[in-house]
Amino acid sequence: MSFGKNLQFLRHLKGNITQEELAEKMNVSRQTVSKWELNTAQPEMDKAIELCGLFNCTLDDLFRGDMVACGETYTNLRVETLPAFRYIKHAVVSADPESDAINRVRSIAGSCGVEDPRVIGWDFPNVSQEQINVFNMHGYEAAWILPEGITPPDLQVHEQAAHKYAALHIEGPFENPFVTIPNAYKTLLEYMRVNGLEQGKKDVIPCFETDGETMDIYIACK
Repeated sequence: MSFGKNLQFLRHLKGNITQEELAEKMNVSRQTVSKWELNTAQPEMDKAIELCGLFNCTLDDLFRGDMVACGETYTNLRVETLPAFRYIKHAVVSADPESDAINRVRSIAGSCGVEDPRVIGWDFPNVSQEQINVFNMHGYEAAWILPEGITPPDLQVHEQAAHKYAALHIEGPFENPFVTIPNAYKTLLEYMRVNGLEQGKKDVIPCFETDGETMDIYIACK
């Protein structure tokens, strides 16, 4: 990927700043920024170093890196504080753990009279190499965010305090899920790095995705 494309990508991550805003920060003209992004000119070394300081990246990242293009697939990059919530969870290790885990928590919600539950999920790490390599299995954990006043019987209820997350929205996550979803996490981590956000504490769900035709990805941050 070219320097120009990388620069456009970094502008997108830095709150969608415009060429004019970047030009003002760099004390150059908007036309100069436009030429950088069109690859018809490159910045002098001092300006390149300034760009790296602004976007919290290295010269190698900026000029040689292959940063993920957001395009129209990833939108609404943001930081938000999720309110405290209660949840029950179910982990599955199988050839299709996402569907198995999500269907299980949806079934639990249905038994409690909730027809449209809010379901989130994340990769379950406790899978052996034999399960992965020999049996083509992996793990997934799904959780139902419990509505106020509902507590499923005979199930452990977990609680999470309010916490800050970096997040983004994905349109059409399942059109090419093995590329789109991992790249969404990569994009979100780039967004956090560019904006100086550190990953959050271990006493909260560190990252998760919402279930549905569209998807939101969340990574806990400090």
